[in-house]
Amino acid sequence: MHNTLNFEVDGLQQQKITLGSTPVSQCFRKLCCKGPPSPRPEYDVVCIGLSGAGKTSLISRLCSEGLDGIVPTAGFSIKAVAFPNAVLNVKELGGADNIKKYWSRYYQGSQGVVFVLDSTVSDEEMETCRSELHLALQHPQLCTLPFLILANHQDSPAARSVPEVR
Repeated sequence: MHNTLNFEVDGLQQQKITLGSTPVSQCFRKLCCKGPPSPRPEYDVVCIGLSGAGKTSLISRLCSEGLDGIVPTAGFSIKAVAFPNAVLNVKELGGADNIKKYWSRYYQGSQGVVFVLDSTVSDEEMETCRSELHLALQHPQLCTLPFLILANHQDSPAARSVPEVR
């Protein structure tokens, strides 16, 4: 199967490139198309939690990216996390107070929720976290979806156990 591309160079001439299974076409697909479409099913997931909970670090780890230079997410980011049997398209929503009020605008189309919490925060911050989790659990666009609640920073001596987080 061959694909033909037509384009103009500086508005003057039209070029045709026929792509088949040549090394040029393989290179072009890798550069422009990121390879053939994945045969794996794709799922849209929203990742929420308070600022500093570890959402960006979690997604970076899942994508095998480095953790150097991670900064709080201002707004949102979207990453495709590939697993052997599926691809998760993760919308990570920033957790700062001025961003949380817009979370619900990004819920539409989600098929699952990852709620990340920092298990080492103060009692007051944990209550804020619980409140945000309960709001998410009750939201009409999320209440029927599967939730993963991740108590992050479990490697810290100050981490709460699962019963303490509940």
